[in-house]
Amino acid sequence: MVLSLGKAMRRRDFIKVIAGSAITRPLASRAQQPVMPVVGFLNGASPGGYAPMVAAFRQGLKESGFVEG
Repeated sequence: MVLSLGKAMRRRDFIKVIAGSAITRPLASRAQQPVMPVVGFLNGASPGGYAPMVAAFRQGLKESGFVEG
């Protein structure tokens, strides 16, 4: 069975393509940076009444491994 993509592909060309992709794949995967999650809390009321809930929210995030800043 022969795959036809217009022109016949020679074995050496095919090996070059496979080798090239094998070399560039690790370089591309190292370049990706992990995504940093962003967590926020928005409230339209005065902050004084919600201070205990905000403190508990921050404490829960801290216990889960999140850091401020």
